[in-house]
Amino acid sequence: MSNILELIEGLKNSDNKKAYQCLKLLENESAISADVYPFFHIFVEMLSNANSYIKTRALLLIAANAKWDIDYKIDEIIDTYLKHITDDKPITSRQCIKALPSIAKYKPDLKIDIENALYKADPTKYKDSMRPLVEKNIQKALHDIRNLNVENTQST
Repeated sequence: MSNILELIEGLKNSDNKKAYQCLKLLENESAISADVYPFFHIFVEMLSNANSYIKTRALLLIAANAKWDIDYKIDEIIDTYLKHITDDKPITSRQCIKALPSIAKYKPDLKIDIENALYKADPTKYKDSMRPLVEKNIQKALHDIRNLNVENTQST
């Protein structure tokens, strides 16, 4: 656990390369175990950080731990999470949107909220260079979430 705590502390490192390495290691651990999940509250706190990189890391780790969320912690913060679909920084917005199908997969009770937020999202606030990318991310996320229904019905 102490190694995980060190990695979590590293998420706020001013050296973005080191912080990114910590993120990747925590995402990998989250894919195979629930060992990162007890630190969920830290990721929630990071969502309000002024630094967009830190905020993005939090969004990704919350999504990475959706499959371990037996305490419905994501349900409690979903509105805050979904606000980042149109974050001030388009890069953060894009990462948030890309993570949403994973949350919908493991938290099917939130699927409608996620879809509604994606449909309501207005990417016109972004510069012309970023707007089409955000729009494509929204369309892909909606497509992937709809396909979860197909996968779920085929596996039953």
